[in-house]
Amino acid sequence: MGTSGLVKTLFCSALMIVSVGAAAGPRADYVLARTVPLGAPDRWDYVVADPATRRVYVAHGDRVTVLDAASGAVVGQVAGMPGGTHGTAISRATGQGFTDDGEKGEAVAFDLRTLEVLRRIPAADDADGMVEDPATGRVFVVEGDPGTITVIDPKADEAVATIRTGEKMEYLAADQTGHVFVAGEARGDVLEVDARTASIAARWPTPGCVSPHGLALDDARHRVFMGCANGTMMVVDTRSGVVVARLPIGRGSDAIAWDPVRRRVFSANGRDGTVSVYQQVAPDRYRALPTISTVVSARNMAVEPRSGRLFIVGADTEPSPVPGGRPRIRPGTVRVMIYEPRT
Repeated sequence: MGTSGLVKTLFCSALMIVSVGAAAGPRADYVLARTVPLGAPDRWDYVVADPATRRVYVAHGDRVTVLDAASGAVVGQVAGMPGGTHGTAISRATGQGFTDDGEKGEAVAFDLRTLEVLRRIPAADDADGMVEDPATGRVFVVEGDPGTITVIDPKADEAVATIRTGEKMEYLAADQTGHVFVAGEARGDVLEVDARTASIAARWPTPGCVSPHGLALDDARHRVFMGCANGTMMVVDTRSGVVVARLPIGRGSDAIAWDPVRRRVFSANGRDGTVSVYQQVAPDRYRALPTISTVVSARNMAVEPRSGRLFIVGADTEPSPVPGGRPRIRPGTVRVMIYEPRT
């Protein structure tokens, strides 16, 4: 950390590595174990798993649907966001969760026990993905279109800073030492944010990445995984900003997930109706494992580390009336598909 952006760019240009390792590793074999119907509304976004409580939070239209990760049962709803929910962040220190109302530009605090809304905090238009930074306890809320990040202090339930990034962004992840990493959708780069100073510490180019969306972090090995719309996953060293691997994935990737127990990285590909799976052989080497078949539209997911289960949201679709357009969602078919690892 702290190396200048120029030096990191030079490293990136000089040491570009494309690595899909061929070393032996366990075979991934995932089976659809359970389907949990969610029904209307017919829209959804990010899925977030909380390993501590073993709950899974699904942004589902005007609410967040909460599942028990062990049983898959719906345990409740965080309701009352008519402008649409997108992200979820967990602040265990304050006993609160956070989501958003994207159209209203609000972050919404709720009680983790009762799931009741506690407070609405002004953010900015297009409030989207969010994450809690463990080192500071702050919650970072990405506002995609304005190119800003609202920083919230959960103890005060108020915004304490706004970071202006100058570009549209997508998802984000935080390490344990005060760094937040963000997918820069407009420029195809990774932004490193200093959580303590609420400022941009670095921008790392990822040449060949078009319109990145999903992002996940292997904190133990200092690797960020970022899914790109042109069928590529970038693996970036968070100490140097160097791209160390480029991995082929399916079309329509919107979520990347990392299983730290089994050392596997996943890309949910909504356009193809698949999940790309890679086994980490070494921090810079990855072996492709069998692709998981889901449904067209299944673009958001999370992994529950203890069990290794994948929680993937999708719906039945019909062809778009416009050539090349998005398939239409069949009303009332939104569901969570829980895939169990056999190995």
